Amino acid sequence: MRRSALALAVLTLAGCSFIPTYERPAAPVAAAWSGVTPVAAATPAAEVAWADFVSDARLRELIGLAIKNNRDLRVATLNIEQVRAQYQIRRADQFPTLNLAATGSRESNADDSITSLYTAGLAMSGWEIDFFGRIASLKEVALAQYLASEEARHAAQTSLVASVASTWLSLQASDELLALTQRTLATRRDSLRLTKLRFDNGATSALDLRQAESLTAAAESALAQQQRQRALDLNALTLLVGQPLPAALADPAKDAVTTQPLFRDLPAGLPSDLLTRRADIRQAEQTLIAANANIGAARAAFFPRISLTASVGSASSELSGLFKGGSWGFSLAPQALLPIFDAGRNRAGLESARVGREMAVAQYEKAIQTAFREVADALAGRATLGEQLRAQQAQATAEAERFRLAELRYRNGVASFLDVLDAQRSLFSTQQALTQTRLAQQQNQVALYKALGGGY
Repeated sequence: MRRSALALAVLTLAGCSFIPTYERPAAPVAAAWSGVTPVAAATPAAEVAWADFVSDARLRELIGLAIKNNRDLRVATLNIEQVRAQYQIRRADQFPTLNLAATGSRESNADDSITSLYTAGLAMSGWEIDFFGRIASLKEVALAQYLASEEARHAAQTSLVASVASTWLSLQASDELLALTQRTLATRRDSLRLTKLRFDNGATSALDLRQAESLTAAAESALAQQQRQRALDLNALTLLVGQPLPAALADPAKDAVTTQPLFRDLPAGLPSDLLTRRADIRQAEQTLIAANANIGAARAAFFPRISLTASVGSASSELSGLFKGGSWGFSLAPQALLPIFDAGRNRAGLESARVGREMAVAQYEKAIQTAFREVADALAGRATLGEQLRAQQAQATAEAERFRLAELRYRNGVASFLDVLDAQRSLFSTQQALTQTRLAQQQNQVALYKALGGGY
């Protein structure tokens, strides 16, 4: 009965764990999106693969190249392998390590004789018997860190998809603005040529000529700016893709299909969906779980640490007799260390672990708040950018007609050249704003996909 009680006590201690019970913190956000009816999505955004979200074939090809070649994503993938190896190391710490060992020693005695001892066999050195769960707690820390690294890789891929799509849209808008500026510059040069001809023949004033020259110079400046911006967008896209862009994919405006939507429309879903479907929030929660498990390891450090060193094999006082019959032997050396005085090291370690958990809670809550703000911003954009785009399209149509009428009136001597220049300047600004708003609307769709934790 004594032996049974002792075995039961050992088993009880071996199953001991000082890890606090984990409870997910309450989300510090509202239960519904502002201005959006809370309806569960039939297909959540996190389950929509990026290839299904993106409709344009060339953009899908670019994203595929980026996933294959982007260095940041490659580092995130390699980090998973590194953290997985750390977890395997922690798991291996729970088991004894066996080694083949051979030793030899010779020492002199007080009577000037020499004692020799040779051994060969299996040896186990310093195996910690995890009675109080210290190693198990560290294994749980490593496991949570490994899971967090996987979520970090998923978040990195979603961010990469969004960045490639957004930069590709910027490059497309730069091409549109470049073409618009080139057309405007050609129109202004024609106007300047006509004005100079009229000035040479005394039909217009020097003021009209200088105004025409100013507008032409402004268009030339805008053209240089748009050329520079397109080069910057192309460089940014090349960096994201991780290789020089194929010639067929370097021009987003080429053979573009404008009648088909570029992206699939996504439902907002319920706010609670983000907690389980957005990768960066899941990453922050795994980091919190790791910090919580670290408290268990810090608590276990206050209790005895029991280790075992043992060997079994052949032993002999002569090297030639090491493997002869009757030379078998073994050694067993258990050790128990109970911390009595450590100048407050263990207590400081426990306090550090507790503070680390509080920091992880704050980071988890911040990740939730950031995610909710990003979704709310994207939903606000979706609700208003469509109306803004329609209004600016109507304004651009009106300004184009105004410019046509002003030019017609000027050529018939009814209006001044100042009216033509003002209409031309206003039309150019409106067309630029229209392109920028269209870009903002498309990029907002990408931002909503990322904010909702789009699939990978």
